[in-house]
Amino acid sequence: MTIKLTTAAAAIALLFSTGGALGNDKPTDPQIAHIAYTAGVLDVEAAKQAIATSKNKTVVEFAESMLRDHESVNKQALDLVKKLNVTPEDNDTSKSLSQAAEAKRQELAKLKGGEFDKAYIEHEVAYHKQVNGALETLLIPSAQNAELKSLLETGLKLFQGHQQHAEHVAAALK
Repeated sequence: MTIKLTTAAAAIALLFSTGGALGNDKPTDPQIAHIAYTAGVLDVEAAKQAIATSKNKTVVEFAESMLRDHESVNKQALDLVKKLNVTPEDNDTSKSLSQAAEAKRQELAKLKGGEFDKAYIEHEVAYHKQVNGALETLLIPSAQNAELKSLLETGLKLFQGHQQHAEHVAAALK
């Protein structure tokens, strides 16, 4: 089941690896902005699904923190792109992330109770691990604008905390 649960994370890993959707080209700042914003929106949608579905207080509290934090970072990202007069540029990576997230939402929608809780949290661990890796190895090093790079670095610290939080909740659910 863990293999099925990490579909989106595997898609992210594939996208950011050599030969993935970005190939050997470094993403541009507008592409980076769109990828980062899309990743945040997708985790907000996953959090809303968990809040609506889970009856586990710990899982719901985790999802509420994901909702709050990712909406806050995305607001900062939108404010920054407006300030910089940059139009986020849709790209193959953003589209693939959205497709993988939709598949995950449909997979999670079939689960109930403890099975849903475990699947959601395991997905959150894998998703944050892969997004954090992409931020560290590709998105932050590729960002040309100092303010965008700074926002990504701030996001990385926050998302590393999310990963640790998700790992803690996952351990408690076992």
